Amino acid sequence: MLKCHSPKPSTILTILQGCNNIKRLKKIHAYVIISGLQHHVTISNRLLNFCAVSVAGSMSYAQHLFHHMDNPSTEAWNSIIRGFAQSSSPCQALLYYNAMISASFSQPNSYIFSFVLKACEKIKDEKKCGEVHGSIIRRGYERDIIVCTNLMRSYAGNEFMESARRVFDDMSDRDLVSWNCMISCYSQAGFHQDALTLYNQMQDKNVGLDGFTLVGLTASCAHIGALNVGIEMHKIARKKGFMNDIYVANALIDMYAKCGSLDSALSIFNKMKKKDVLTWNSMIVGYGVHGHGDKAISLFKKMLMAGVQPNSITFLGLLCGCSHQGLVEEGIQYFHLMSSDFKLKPEVKHYGCMVDLFGRAGKLDEALKLIKTSFFDAPVLWRTLLSSCKIHRNVMIGEIAMNNLVHVGMPNAGDYLLMATLYAGAKDTEGVSRMRKIMQNQGIKTTVAWSWIEVEDQIYKFVVNDSSHPDSCKIYAKLEEIIHQAALLGYVQEEEAIDTYPLFSTEVSLGSSTSKHSEKLAIAFGLIKTPPESCLRIMKNLRVCNDCHTFIKYISKAYDREIIVRDRVRFHHFKNGLCSCGDYW
Repeated sequence: MLKCHSPKPSTILTILQGCNNIKRLKKIHAYVIISGLQHHVTISNRLLNFCAVSVAGSMSYAQHLFHHMDNPSTEAWNSIIRGFAQSSSPCQALLYYNAMISASFSQPNSYIFSFVLKACEKIKDEKKCGEVHGSIIRRGYERDIIVCTNLMRSYAGNEFMESARRVFDDMSDRDLVSWNCMISCYSQAGFHQDALTLYNQMQDKNVGLDGFTLVGLTASCAHIGALNVGIEMHKIARKKGFMNDIYVANALIDMYAKCGSLDSALSIFNKMKKKDVLTWNSMIVGYGVHGHGDKAISLFKKMLMAGVQPNSITFLGLLCGCSHQGLVEEGIQYFHLMSSDFKLKPEVKHYGCMVDLFGRAGKLDEALKLIKTSFFDAPVLWRTLLSSCKIHRNVMIGEIAMNNLVHVGMPNAGDYLLMATLYAGAKDTEGVSRMRKIMQNQGIKTTVAWSWIEVEDQIYKFVVNDSSHPDSCKIYAKLEEIIHQAALLGYVQEEEAIDTYPLFSTEVSLGSSTSKHSEKLAIAFGLIKTPPESCLRIMKNLRVCNDCHTFIKYISKAYDREIIVRDRVRFHHFKNGLCSCGDYW
């Protein structure tokens, strides 16, 4: 090219197509200037597009190119806005968009609106999102499927789910991408039941589905424990030939593990010809939350043999498993291994697992020392330590943990209830009274506890002393029956002065031990509505209390049922009067 004194624009454009690094692009740019083609619109746009969009580009050089353009075209604005929207400086995308709107020589198109909305989503600017929405309507793009889909995603990313749904409902034409987007928005925002309901509407419209649909729906099934619906997703994936899609397979593994069906998760895992780090992590974390630390470690070793590099999530699953199974030495080993061998810096969650590991094992001094040397003054670490102090009735270290929670300004109702429990166990009525008074004076409210149970593809939710269900009379009558059956086998209701759940607040008020906890009501309902010998699966947002844990063991034996409870921390598989946790939880 350099030997050509008057290169044709087509020649330079051809050379630009083969450009793969910024150094070469700068040389081409220099020759463009020498040749007097710096104002050639197509060449300028191609140079800018490479700098702004290519992985090998440079946003600073893109800005240099852009600001030397006379009256930038819509394509040029698109490149600079897109580049910044996808960069670590999305605010710049909005500044360029504002400049474009102010300029009279070019107007935004559907692509520019989409990238601006992406920037709004990234920086959580709900006001700007609404402003862009207004501009979309004024410029006649409210029927553009691509724009509306990105608008939905931007609203959802700013936690305006009602606005996102309104955009979806107002669309005159919806393609599969639009439906998938709304399902994904619901799933990522935690509106899992809405995601499944939307799928039913999608079926009524005969829209069809693809791998993205299955991933979004399966994720929602995993979060609410909707195993039966998840199984239907699995059947569809097999029928439609999506099982070779690694994202679908990974989502199914995660769903089965989170719904308490490890055997099904392992079956999919073993059949996969190609596995990525997410595949291995889903299975390792699954073993961890079920308390199978030894199996998590065994799978981790196979992962290394397969040449897959672990990440921080891998070690989180390992440490979780070690904590729930009491594998203290192994936990210490893998905690140090992640930084020494794999150059992964432990995060606050990893330290939380280690504090829990030491705390459950009664090594409270080691847990306290670890927190002090962690460089994290995170409330979750002190809260985890306080939970362990309740297990081992250590008031002194419990007060240290509580004082630090107050110091960082993050104590909640559950913390005060935990501390009150410690004082009650030590017969310190003054301490109990002090905690009660603080809660009353500061107006601290407890978190409402709930339990979910899936019956015939429907999710039913219960709270403490719930009387909202149409069959409440039958449920309470059944509960009295099963309490009697448990008592015949030796169950005696615990009469703690204060009944609390570690880490979070409780289902009961201070001093109450007779409330009908949500999991008891869910189990009574399940025994009424499901066939004999079928498995009951319960999901709970808080930890299972000691009394309920004991109660469910007796019920599993009295009714010859397997009862799987997934609480805030882990799974409990109750069968024949025993729990998979071995009462180490």
